[in-house]
Amino acid sequence: DFAAALGISTSHIGVIGGSYTASAAVAGVVGSLFLDRFDRRAALGVAMLGLMLGTAAGGLATGLWSLLGARLLAGAFGGPATSIALAMIADTVPLERRGKAMGAVMGAFAAASVLGVPAGLELARLVSWRAPFFAVAALSLLVTSGVLLRLPPMVGHRARAAEQSSKPRVPLLDSLTLRSLAGTALTALGVFAIVPNLSTYVQHNLGYPREHLGILYMVGGVASFIATRLVGTLVDRYGATLLVSIGTTIFAGTCLWGFVWTGAPVPVLPFFVLFMLSGSVRNVPLQTLASRVPRQEQRARFMSAQSATQHMASAAGASLSSLFLTAAPD
Repeated sequence: DFAAALGISTSHIGVIGGSYTASAAVAGVVGSLFLDRFDRRAALGVAMLGLMLGTAAGGLATGLWSLLGARLLAGAFGGPATSIALAMIADTVPLERRGKAMGAVMGAFAAASVLGVPAGLELARLVSWRAPFFAVAALSLLVTSGVLLRLPPMVGHRARAAEQSSKPRVPLLDSLTLRSLAGTALTALGVFAIVPNLSTYVQHNLGYPREHLGILYMVGGVASFIATRLVGTLVDRYGATLLVSIGTTIFAGTCLWGFVWTGAPVPVLPFFVLFMLSGSVRNVPLQTLASRVPRQEQRARFMSAQSATQHMASAAGASLSSLFLTAAPD
């Protein structure tokens, strides 16, 4: 919708999606140097405020470059917001219940698909492509207020760091950390080579009508929301490795079915739902595994480094897809 309104080629949508993730990656690298020095609540409040301003700026864009600038600003704060939130969960939830907690929190991503994406699509259709940006900015202001007014101060990690200051310093990027970050990078690279172009693909290649796009995201989001809650419990019971393997198998099979072996007509709804489910089944156990890697006093730094890796790989996937995808006249 915004590509048509601003005269942007649909083949450049990946670059716009990648601009947010690239900015979030840089912010994650910078944040990994100092985020553990601050109260988690205050840090999250600042990150959410910046995300609100960057999102509102997207609604004021007049072309490709101004939209890119707005997304860069939003990503600079959105990346740290995610890593701080996950660090807060890891700080407060015991290891034996952390898979379920991560599943509950990451269910918010599915809830955004259930509620946010269809609502945004309808706002764009009924009002303007700018309306979703302003609506999300207003919601961000409410969340920021809730963070600052309702959450307690969270400074336990600073006390832990003070206790550890007299001990030999262990580097953040040891071999275990690097393996964890590599898994994060591979997952994000594969997903974001596809996600920014998925809406365009199902409409123009698979013939799915634009007016039903909200229903598609809603059904996929409901399935993902249910899956994230269920997978979190299964991770605590059967371990993360099995669930990651199952999710990867679903992802690979869905890609082959929907994008490679396309000789027969592809039923869009089951294909789309399976694609979204594959992300839910993989992300919850991956985040649970990652939460076990750092010590508490390094948790926000590690989560920030993980966020940087994820967003860097996402930006690479989105940008690389734009290099070899083309928009034909038909």
